[in-house]
Amino acid sequence: MDSISNAEARRIALAAQGFGEPRPRRPGLEEMRRTIDRLKLIQIDSVNVLVRAHYLPFFSRLGPYRREMLDDLAYRERYVFEQWAHEACFVPMADYPLLRHRMERGHRWGRRAIGAERLAYFASVLEKVRQEGPAQAGEGDGKRSSHGWGGWSQAKMGLEYQFAPGRLAVKDRRNFARVYDVAERVFEPSVLAAPGHREEDAHRQMVVNALDALGVATVNDLADYYRILVGEVAPRIAELVSAGLARPVAVEGWKGRAFLAPGIDRAPEVSARALLSPFDNLVWDRARTERLFGFYYRIEFYTPPEKRVYGYNVLPFMDDNRLAARVDLKANRQASALQVQAAHLEPGAPAAKTAASLTSELKAMAKWLGLERVEVAPKGDLAPRLAARFGGEYAVCFRALKRPAQRTPNPPGRHPSPADDVSVS
Repeated sequence: MDSISNAEARRIALAAQGFGEPRPRRPGLEEMRRTIDRLKLIQIDSVNVLVRAHYLPFFSRLGPYRREMLDDLAYRERYVFEQWAHEACFVPMADYPLLRHRMERGHRWGRRAIGAERLAYFASVLEKVRQEGPAQAGEGDGKRSSHGWGGWSQAKMGLEYQFAPGRLAVKDRRNFARVYDVAERVFEPSVLAAPGHREEDAHRQMVVNALDALGVATVNDLADYYRILVGEVAPRIAELVSAGLARPVAVEGWKGRAFLAPGIDRAPEVSARALLSPFDNLVWDRARTERLFGFYYRIEFYTPPEKRVYGYNVLPFMDDNRLAARVDLKANRQASALQVQAAHLEPGAPAAKTAASLTSELKAMAKWLGLERVEVAPKGDLAPRLAARFGGEYAVCFRALKRPAQRTPNPPGRHPSPADDVSVS
């Protein structure tokens, strides 16, 4: 079995994820399509303190682009469709047959006990959409559900119940709310007529897709990409190894075997820099992120403010292939400011270089979001250097913040323990 260093594995992973190429001068639809085809899944999330998470992976790889292009690809061109995959995701329309077996069993609803009265109501929701046209959850029954249904209204529950197996599809979004219609009025007849894969065949192709997108991966990594059970991935990767479509490899510091995507003979030369969404494909698997980058990462959306370690909406900042900093970002649209609410340097990262690189990315992000300036708050060990680098058009507002209560520092070698990740879709 071949062996590679962790640094080589990182470069392979970055290239597979689309960070090995220079950013285009003016990203267009073709670059957007190539990114989608490479990643296979774009996670959708509702958190909008900066920008909705599904727009960020394209900015991270392509630089400033017109966000309307993603909406065009999803709801006008139908290059992608919405469905449950890793989580709620945009998925290439070409992969509709790949998810059909999941849709047919209702995916997330499969193990819920649902009474006859509620099932009858869900059926009436589908018939109402079929007869009256597209619907949003807020247009139906406003009653809230009982405990255990996420506080959804009865109408939202009914629409989602019919969406999961593909009877309803997302036709559009209005103010981010899903607009549902029957699938036959959303998708081309050829899409719905295409036969789905048998489950084993679907899992095999999902593993192929995941390995291509990750470059180098363990069985657990591959299982996480489409949220397949590890026990269902292991026999499929064995088949791919036998067919020469995956190659076992030992990676320095990784436990157990990993696998290389076909055609990878060496680690490419990569020097990647990007601000990353918490839901970016590169870092959404927290265990893999820690193994690959030595970066312990948890989001703190629902952690009480006084218990947050790094901030509410923390984006990892990658510079020269390492995760070098964490920045808590907010788009204050009323003030037309990109606010850096905290900036923390990772241990061992060069402070001056990281601040210089991060400054460039923040300026690009501010322009992309149509914001006039960057404001840096005095929180975090990187904040003073970062603030010092801004000037001119990007005026710094170095605001005085109320200091949080003092906390006992973590002993050397111990990680902080922010709350577990919570994704809202």
